[in-house]
Amino acid sequence: MMTPMTTEVDRGNMKSAVVEIDGFRGELINAGHADYDIARAVWNGAIDRRPRLIARCIGAADAVKAVRFARDHNLEIAIRGGGHNVAGTAVCDDGIVIDLSAMRGVRVDPANRRAWVQGGALWGDVDHETQPYGLATTGGIVSHTGVAGLTLGGGVGWLMRKHGLTVDNLLAVEVVTADGELLRASEREHPDLFWALRGGGGNFGVVTSFEFRLHSVGPIVLAGPILWDATDAGEVLRFYRDFVRDARVELGTVVRFGAAPPLPVIPANLHWRPVIMVGTCYAGPVEDGEQVLRPLRAFRTPLLDLVGPTPYVGFQSALDSTVAHGWNYYWKSTHLPELRDDLIDVIVEHAFSSSSPRSYAAMFHLKGAVGRVSEGATAFGNRQASHAITLDAVWRPGEDFGDRDTAWTRRFFAALGRFREGVYVNFLGGDEDPARVREAYGDAVYDRLVDVKTTYDPDNAFHHNQNIRPGGLLRLPTAGRRH
Repeated sequence: MMTPMTTEVDRGNMKSAVVEIDGFRGELINAGHADYDIARAVWNGAIDRRPRLIARCIGAADAVKAVRFARDHNLEIAIRGGGHNVAGTAVCDDGIVIDLSAMRGVRVDPANRRAWVQGGALWGDVDHETQPYGLATTGGIVSHTGVAGLTLGGGVGWLMRKHGLTVDNLLAVEVVTADGELLRASEREHPDLFWALRGGGGNFGVVTSFEFRLHSVGPIVLAGPILWDATDAGEVLRFYRDFVRDARVELGTVVRFGAAPPLPVIPANLHWRPVIMVGTCYAGPVEDGEQVLRPLRAFRTPLLDLVGPTPYVGFQSALDSTVAHGWNYYWKSTHLPELRDDLIDVIVEHAFSSSSPRSYAAMFHLKGAVGRVSEGATAFGNRQASHAITLDAVWRPGEDFGDRDTAWTRRFFAALGRFREGVYVNFLGGDEDPARVREAYGDAVYDRLVDVKTTYDPDNAFHHNQNIRPGGLLRLPTAGRRH
């Protein structure tokens, strides 16, 4: 039997009384707790929400108890893995945050190339444990990204063209459903739920652990960025378009438009200079990568060429300081087709007109293994797109760039309108038109997701996300538990 809240919470000023959940072994944090402000903070410093309770779980059983407690007490539910999503969905106002951040365990089976990862782990945790064996799976481009959020939305990263998206390497999960039941989902067990979890985001439950397929990668890879002056951006993009069209799938690239960040590996005279930067990572033998990358490295005269043999685990964390916790972020994003000249012209016109030196745009080359998986095989949509671009306004607390750079992202996004081909759900912000969620999947995949949502969460208890509403839900979501 659940122990109810011992006294009422004053919702107006958040003066909370002691709360207990029977059998919960983790930490319960409310507004009276010394760590409340730290615990409610997420990566995006622009998010300022005050949950009624943060239930910091230490295992799957805690997550079960927290979900049941939330449903029994009609509480809004947010789910926190790494807390890295730009929309801030990991924290809610006046509800319960089911916080997995203490659950960061990773277990590796090198012989069978498998890894089991808890739901609060970060990608740096995974790389730390797998790279001693020369193994990895696709895991984003920033090491403090959460495993859960990136995986459930699809999983774009350096290795995707060779080894597929993160969801293409997901073998099974343990998930707490809206009924408070702990299920294992895989191709054989609850396959409909497993299909939906591979791209459908946090709509279907609290995933407490993941099982991944690993691949031979590293520990040394050929990787690094090449920088050209922003005035060369048009010519660089035209060359890049032709270069990546038939590039080997081992080559992952991300193009970054903005000021050169003040990283130790970048000479001081280039810090804050507007540049186009092509980041590269070759998921194959270093000597092969050197041959593949030679034409790109020789194009015009780069300001800086940092490509070289480097530890994969270090390369995965190289950009961490450029997207620090607690800074303010506002994103707009879309998928794009191959880079036609008129599209390149639009990108060049807008990419360098932000106000904050920390704002940037980033364009990910897809194709390869991403597009070889048939549309609808997983819930990740728009697999045939060539690129995903994200327009990222970034400013530190106290700086006054917010309004200007938010407007910059919106202008840039509007200018890309006729080229849009869907969107990566993990790049959606917190103020999107709900129609963009359907755009992230396409009609057929979205309608199937609605069916799965209706089966596993008919009351839309898990709606603090890029929401897929269950069929027949004509009222606002409630947290009440089914009986």
